[in-house]
Amino acid sequence: MLQDADALPQLIGEYKPLDQWQIHLNRLFYGLRGDKLRSYYQTFASADFRLAHALAADYYERVAKREKAGSRQPSSSDRLTILELGPGNGNLAACFLSHLKALDTQGFIYPRLRYVMIDWEQPTLDGALAHSDLAAHRDHVDTYCGSVEQVMGIADGTVDRIICNELWNDLPTKLLAKHGGEIEEEYIRPNLSETLHATIQDWSAFVRAFQARDLDVLRAFPPFLDELVWEKEYRKVEWKDMPYRKTIVEFLQRIDQDVLVPVNVGAFATLKEAKRLLAPDAIGFSAFDAGTADIKVLNDPEKPCYGQFGGQYSFMINFALVEAVAKQVGMTVTTIEPQREFVGRSLNTNAITLMELLAIHPSAGPKLQPWEQDRLVLKTIRALNETFDSPYRRRLDFPLGTNMPPEDRDTLGAILRSLKDTGIPDTVAYVTEEELIRAQRDLEDLGYDNDAIKMALNAPPSPMEYCHFACR
Repeated sequence: MLQDADALPQLIGEYKPLDQWQIHLNRLFYGLRGDKLRSYYQTFASADFRLAHALAADYYERVAKREKAGSRQPSSSDRLTILELGPGNGNLAACFLSHLKALDTQGFIYPRLRYVMIDWEQPTLDGALAHSDLAAHRDHVDTYCGSVEQVMGIADGTVDRIICNELWNDLPTKLLAKHGGEIEEEYIRPNLSETLHATIQDWSAFVRAFQARDLDVLRAFPPFLDELVWEKEYRKVEWKDMPYRKTIVEFLQRIDQDVLVPVNVGAFATLKEAKRLLAPDAIGFSAFDAGTADIKVLNDPEKPCYGQFGGQYSFMINFALVEAVAKQVGMTVTTIEPQREFVGRSLNTNAITLMELLAIHPSAGPKLQPWEQDRLVLKTIRALNETFDSPYRRRLDFPLGTNMPPEDRDTLGAILRSLKDTGIPDTVAYVTEEELIRAQRDLEDLGYDNDAIKMALNAPPSPMEYCHFACR
């Protein structure tokens, strides 16, 4: 809600269900800021390789097991089609294919593979396809520009594997709550901050361009996505526009009055399409995203249903409801596990992310200035780089802030330049227990406590967690 209702900013749209404005914002965000995605957030696959390697190893093992148990030997003409929904910068595809090819020493899986990257933005696909490590796999890679909710040109029952990494949180999501005897959903309408409004000379032209998503016109105005102010109200759900009514209503019986919960309708649509596309004996569908299946967490009125990054809404995934819908559409086998368990199982060891390691440093958190946090991050990466050796060459993309003392800026710049390009590739990269043990002395010199690291490696899943949802 607006903090000062007597000083409303300038209205630029009418009330609509949250998911409708989310779609509108996503198109604006990717159109205006798509080339700067990593300035706003990073995914577990945008630079790191370990999630992709885990997926490749899992796929290789399961296909080999299936074909060994089959009644006939597959021929070279038996195609294996993999779809990736929302391929980002192409790094997951590149690392997946490279690792699968390395594992497939007998050449009975990789040569038959067709890997299709799907996105609704052609520039995103062009960027993904241009990933340098995909060049070696171009004969196996196709793209499709269109909706991930309705993939044209691929026949029913012909796909073996579908991968969806950190896309569900961008797809249309409603916020629903029980109120009295009704179920209501959140409606929002956008305003522009008074500060930015004062700088726009042709107001009516801006409003028309915003509502029409006219990117060419909007680029001539000052950046506005971070200056949007949203009003909220709640209205009775229009069930004619809502799929899976029975499943949703049954789920909401487990939730208290007036507690908002995410209903990830875009994720539901991908599951329905996956049911159409997957072959009867397919390896199946995997989605990786942040959320929870814990009803206690979902029933908490203070839970963070969404965040905003660069003006774009990013929702938590209601995995409990996703699982119920998956079963309704006919996915008979479903599993939910922490993402790091999936990665660690492939590596046959414990693993945590660099961000999880940084969080246990005694000085981590609000006590540090932003530039001091940068210093801790870079010194930690330098310590781990002595024991971390990536099979890929990735220069760490780490822009230094401007508000740091000159001598520290020089020191951190020197650290950045000294980092090897086969070291830690990103601040969200996975590191293994063995790598942490080998770097123990250097980490202790930075103030890390070895017992705290052991506890982090063996910690139970958090209530809100990056999860792997699988179904077939």
